Amino acid sequence: MTPAFDVVVPTAGRPSLRVLLERLVSLAGPQPGRIIVVADGGLRSQEVPSRVRLLAGPGRGPAAARNLGWRAADAAWVAFLDDDVIPEHDWLTRLGADLVVEEHVAGSQGRIHVPLPPDRRPTDWERNVEGLEQARYATADMAYRRSALEELAGFDERFPRAFREDTELALRLLKRGYRIEPGTRRVVHPVRSARFWTSVALQAGNADDVLMRSIHGPKWRDAAKAPAGRLRVHLAVSGAAALSLAAGLANRRRLAALAGLASLAGTAELAWRRIAPGPRTRDEIGRMLATSAVLPAAATVHWLTGWARVLRLRPTEKGSVRPAAVLFDRDGTLVEDVPYNGDPDRVMPVAGARRALDRLRAEGLRLAVISNQSGVARGLITPEQVDAVNKRVEQLVGPIDAWLHCPHGPDEACDCRKPAPGLVVQAAAALGVQAGDCAVVGDIGSDIDAARAAGARAVLVPTSKTRPAEIEAAPEVAADLEEAVDLLLGDRR
Repeated sequence: MTPAFDVVVPTAGRPSLRVLLERLVSLAGPQPGRIIVVADGGLRSQEVPSRVRLLAGPGRGPAAARNLGWRAADAAWVAFLDDDVIPEHDWLTRLGADLVVEEHVAGSQGRIHVPLPPDRRPTDWERNVEGLEQARYATADMAYRRSALEELAGFDERFPRAFREDTELALRLLKRGYRIEPGTRRVVHPVRSARFWTSVALQAGNADDVLMRSIHGPKWRDAAKAPAGRLRVHLAVSGAAALSLAAGLANRRRLAALAGLASLAGTAELAWRRIAPGPRTRDEIGRMLATSAVLPAAATVHWLTGWARVLRLRPTEKGSVRPAAVLFDRDGTLVEDVPYNGDPDRVMPVAGARRALDRLRAEGLRLAVISNQSGVARGLITPEQVDAVNKRVEQLVGPIDAWLHCPHGPDEACDCRKPAPGLVVQAAAALGVQAGDCAVVGDIGSDIDAARAAGARAVLVPTSKTRPAEIEAAPEVAADLEEAVDLLLGDRR
């Protein structure tokens, strides 16, 4: 029996989306329960077929858009498609068969076909796109169990581009003991036009590679079956160019000349490597020469940027880097959990809450409270009651710089209900800091997952309601709020 599945398509509003959706709704075979398009801009509701549910994307890249999409889905499986692919005529039939797998199989990888011009050699850009045919774990056509996505909190939103975020999720699944099996379905991925400097812009992916290394270790490429690339050569060419410039300024002409020749030789080798297999037209040769001259420098800058970001968040000898702001969950973390509480008289702070927050204020850290308040959507409490309870909390634990809550229910597909990162991102903006410079303190896994999705530090303070699996998965665990503050301030007393 074919498992139930939904289809999620993130989009930036490319014209190719219409082609995809028209094909998808016309296919025979098992039908998806929902087709969900998450639009990060440039799309109107009347531009999608009536069967399609259109959601406004968070505007933080495809990882965040996919997370919003699968959280709005409710089927056992979620099939992800990119907005520039075309499913073949039997795609739904083959997808249904691909999803009939054993329980420990959490993912099914579709096949991708990139058609190339039959009458000439492919250009450098066309060869780049053709690489998708051999790519592992590409979400251009990938299906995952929804339960596995929930377990891992979905895609890591620290990856802002459509690059590596799919591989990173797959590696986490594999580490949990799940399997990802190849399927028989296939999509066609036409080669869209590229701008003159597209190959240079793609070097931003080197920063994502640094983040991959920090998460999965130096051998992550082996685990992901990813090609090594040319980063080391790019670094060498850029280093030679920098040495030539420095030697010239120091009036060391011989060294400057040798380093300059090495840099030119590396650039020439790169250009010829890209020109030789191509059509060798005047336009292609000109593009390859121009872009090869700046490509190593672009790769190096993005690589260094990636390391700067990772090192800024790396633990120090006293613990992790001290945050600029601390965001607290409310119920179960700062105050005793009273479900759907709208009565200020029932507010009771947890032990040591005031002392813990006073220590953070004394150190100059900004404070915010971020909480899910689905009782508003359920009609159990009003926004005014939420505000009244918040005011009472502030009277008991001291001043809070920003209060944010999500009033939506779990089925509303918002970007603010934890474990989605929206509240973390909004709180950081309200406090004038970056989300990556914040720490989130909460009592359940959704607090930790929201922090992780936003790139923030996370500390779990378990209660009787915290599941053992949530404690095991948390990056940092404290017995109480005061111990959490010890961790955040690097105090090992």
